[in-house]
Amino acid sequence: MSTTRTSVPVLDLSTARTADGAFTADFIAALRDAAHNVGFFQVTNYGAAAGQVQELLDTVAGFFRLPLDQRLELDNRTSAQFRGYTRLGKEITRGRADSREQIDFGPDREPLANVPAGRPFLRLQGRNQWPAGYPQLERVAMRWAALMSRIGADLLAGICVGLGLPQDYFAEPFEGTPAWMGKLVHYVGGLVPEAGNQGVGSHADYGFVTLLLQDMVGGLEVQPHGQHEWISVEPIPGALVVNLGEMLEVATNGYLMATIHRVTAPPAGVDRYSVPFFWSPRLDAVIGTVPLPAELAAEARGVSDDPDNPMLSSYGANVLKGWVRAHPETARIHYPGLAS
Repeated sequence: MSTTRTSVPVLDLSTARTADGAFTADFIAALRDAAHNVGFFQVTNYGAAAGQVQELLDTVAGFFRLPLDQRLELDNRTSAQFRGYTRLGKEITRGRADSREQIDFGPDREPLANVPAGRPFLRLQGRNQWPAGYPQLERVAMRWAALMSRIGADLLAGICVGLGLPQDYFAEPFEGTPAWMGKLVHYVGGLVPEAGNQGVGSHADYGFVTLLLQDMVGGLEVQPHGQHEWISVEPIPGALVVNLGEMLEVATNGYLMATIHRVTAPPAGVDRYSVPFFWSPRLDAVIGTVPLPAELAAEARGVSDDPDNPMLSSYGANVLKGWVRAHPETARIHYPGLAS
């Protein structure tokens, strides 16, 4: 990078398209700059209904106030899909416990009856776990997922245009059964001694486009490619924080980067809530290298592979690798051949 970034860009999604539906040149230019040079940006005016954001955050907070025994009825150790409730401090990032508890959910589908040998990632298709005594959680979370699916697809279309590709270039890997993922996360400080101040450790995301709703507590930091300094992502009420995943880094040979980010745990006694959503393709999708225009290909930085965590072009294999590392207890139960 030629200059050090000290903040992430903010894009107004209401300016993305003209009256006839075409993307505006100014929006595409801003999107390409943010995606290439930072890998993170915030989006406003994306079409949430009045009161939808606050209802979601309030409902998520209400779940985590339920007694622990009720939360544990959704224990993710019972799920081969890593769905349901993860206990405080039991998700691992870079070998260290995170100061968070959460619910993971995705498209609610029947598990596959027959999974071919060598494709264990297909077992990630399955059912969600929701609290029977708190039905509003499923309602508001799945309504949010429907909105995020539309926004994720729209932003991915804009990214394609910014890369000189047809806006539907990546449409096929998402057709039929996209394997999006959602999380409802509660960060706490001071209750997981082995975590220290790690809310979630530094990492990159697995898929294509991540859309994060965060409350006003703060703590998210990002580190753009080639930059030693971390950028604090200051909360904007109701805005979405957007970042790109490893599939886009692999597909563009590093022109787009899966930017490293982390969350600092809040102070003791302070609750932080966030709702990340990962717009991701079918589990069987394999993503090849895209044909970038020469001027963009010249700026591609190569894939930033970590020898201990290689990026894979198979989405399902890439995401299963991540789940196994992050949830070792669940992995040992359901994927003993993959667990360490």
